[in-house]
Amino acid sequence: MSAFTVGLTGGIGSGKSVVARLFAARGATIVDTDQIAHSMTGPHGPAMPAIVAEFGAQYADAHGALDRAKMRALVFSDPTAKARLEAILHPRIRDAALAAAAAATGAYVIYDVPLLVESGNWKQRVSRVLVVDCPEAVQVARVMARNGLAEDQVLAIMANQATRAQRAAAADDIINNGGELSALEEQVARFHDLYLAFSAGTITIPSQRL
Repeated sequence: MSAFTVGLTGGIGSGKSVVARLFAARGATIVDTDQIAHSMTGPHGPAMPAIVAEFGAQYADAHGALDRAKMRALVFSDPTAKARLEAILHPRIRDAALAAAAAATGAYVIYDVPLLVESGNWKQRVSRVLVVDCPEAVQVARVMARNGLAEDQVLAIMANQATRAQRAAAADDIINNGGELSALEEQVARFHDLYLAFSAGTITIPSQRL
């Protein structure tokens, strides 16, 4: 595995998943932390015994998976519940992501981390942070169309995520996904070439990022 890694993030509706697929098509290895989290809390997932021990058997459904609706309600009503859940999940997700990266065969690894900026520690674990950005109005319209949510529901989700300014401040690289797919593909191709060069050592990362 290459030692060069990228942390990919972006707000809901930014098109981060599309960007990940475009990088994967060019040969990058994608490690999807959301996918890992879902596998951890799926039927008889590796995090479920600890979750049941911490919260009670009522938070597992009939299939042995996390009862997401019940857990969401608890997190909303109990300010400590989110931290207790994250204390169980985050170390397991991190270890599984690192194991997946260690087994990667691509020229470089992209960690797809929806809450990279919010989680605090990911920025220190990657060589560069790549943010997918778009105007907030575009985010809202995309999520309303995709998920069938009302505007106020989408805005509530966005209010619990980092702001565009916070993500921009954490970014080394930014992809603008407010326009056409062709423009997005051009940006991905440009960054892919850059990351290949970093990975091969033909150019070096500025010292202030090391």
